[in-house]
Amino acid sequence: MILDDIVEKKKVRLEVAKKEKSFETVRREAEEAIRQGEGGEEFPFYKALKKPGLSLIGEYKKASPSLGNIPQNMKVEERIADYNRSVDAISCLTEEDYFHGSVPIFQEVRALTPLPMLRKDFMIDEYQFYEAKSIGANAILLIAAILDPVQMKDFYQLATELGLDALAEAHSEGQVEQALNAGCRIIGVNNRDLRDFTIRLDTTKRLRPLVPKDKCFVTESGIVKEEDVAYLKKCGIDACLVGRALMETKDPAALAEKWKAM
Repeated sequence: MILDDIVEKKKVRLEVAKKEKSFETVRREAEEAIRQGEGGEEFPFYKALKKPGLSLIGEYKKASPSLGNIPQNMKVEERIADYNRSVDAISCLTEEDYFHGSVPIFQEVRALTPLPMLRKDFMIDEYQFYEAKSIGANAILLIAAILDPVQMKDFYQLATELGLDALAEAHSEGQVEQALNAGCRIIGVNNRDLRDFTIRLDTTKRLRPLVPKDKCFVTESGIVKEEDVAYLKKCGIDACLVGRALMETKDPAALAEKWKAM
């Protein structure tokens, strides 16, 4: 499966990263970031999503396993300026092999926006959590498909201790239960099956009743047109994460504002 390949490559890259910058150094940088953030708003990612009306997470990515390379029809400065005017949070890929992301790309986007940012990656090692804090992330991704229940709970606790929100991603009833049992308060349903990358929007409809209304419910993947947004809003979502549609349009702000006003 592609997911297994991604995780295996991530393990190899982590070994290299730890040799280039030790765990102790990354943890020290994270602690410094925490000190510098004293007095700032706590958990802004959650607050940006759990508010009246539809919230949008605009994604910045250069490729994906399903789309291949994504044409960059705007400079990063222009796209993030549009996001700053229209979305509520930004997701930025740092996975290198399949999404062509990186920590430097995240840092470039971070320097261009005051919005809460999600470090979107395949998080399998505590090193990545300290690194996320040190580079200015406000939230990280916990993918239930690659974590067992103990890992999910431990990683969620670590993220919270670092002042990071966690978007817990699920694709099945069991994975939703796993995220809830770990205490996660932002539940994301991925309409894409990471085993074969097929997309079904009714995955959101099927799993929405399992998530208590006091949680923040996010839908991800396959949101490309107005009809998709209308359908998902009827399902009772709090927010949607949009990548392809916002990356392909030459006017992200207009598209985001139109969808939020629906």
